Amino acid sequence: QVQLVESGGGLVQTGGSLRLSCAASGSIRSIAVMGWYRQAPGKQRELVAAITSGDRTNYADSVNGRFTISRDNANAKITVYLQMNSLKPEDTAVYYCKVDGGTIVPFHYWGQGTQVTVSS
Repeated sequence: QVQLVESGGGLVQTGGSLRLSCAASGSIRSIAVMGWYRQAPGKQRELVAAITSGDRTNYADSVNGRFTISRDNANAKITVYLQMNSLKPEDTAVYYCKVDGGTIVPFHYWGQGTQVTVSS
């Protein structure tokens, strides 16, 4: 089992910055990919950014160049960050952390979600 704790959402003006954090604990050795997804009201959940255990990254076109995903291993946890710069009102959504992994039996876990609101 993997436990995920998210933090860092909030309200920011257009052009501002926020950093989201997601700390994973438990069976973290078999985590292969950590990612951030978002879901705006009335829209489907979409991938924002992901990072592999080998630090390969992938970004949605809409955030490429503005958002940066990174990860840190320390104190028996893996923390994945999402640095969001030049925020736009269309970035407003609930942001969810997700981990995928498993060497024999695949698994995935979702965080509880954190609200990001960008005011115009």
